[in-house]
Amino acid sequence: MAAKMKFKEVNIKNRRATFDYAISDTFTAGLVLTGTEIKSIRQGKASLADTFCYVNNGEVWVKNMYIAEYFYGTYNNHTERRDRKLLLNRKEIRELEKNGKEAGFTIVPLRLFISDRGYAKLVIGIARGKKEYDKRQSIRERDDKRALARVMMKAR
Repeated sequence: MAAKMKFKEVNIKNRRATFDYAISDTFTAGLVLTGTEIKSIRQGKASLADTFCYVNNGEVWVKNMYIAEYFYGTYNNHTERRDRKLLLNRKEIRELEKNGKEAGFTIVPLRLFISDRGYAKLVIGIARGKKEYDKRQSIRERDDKRALARVMMKAR
């Protein structure tokens, strides 16, 4: 009986995306990575800040995603902010392409994680930018939730 490999829980979120954008639809995509990139992601050394996706010639790419250089990598180490290809099926790519061309919509990465089988996955969403008053409403809801949690803790 083979022992099942346990992967470290990697869950890197783009918290700024949910604040700046209203997410309408999400997709889970695989990533085309080099060996040193996946090792850095498994160590949790990646960031989705200021990252976005675009469709080019029927392929979806993620731009400006930061993956730190692997410490033990030699001359084979990767560049930190290169464009990386996303793996989606044709139907999903067509939908992203159609929605990405509409005015006001963009494709943003929301979460980077390691799947049960050990593959790096990226959750991307079709998003519309929020107006200033929508952002204020989000802040108000977050503060209300914190205040309610604080009251519940005191009640115990």
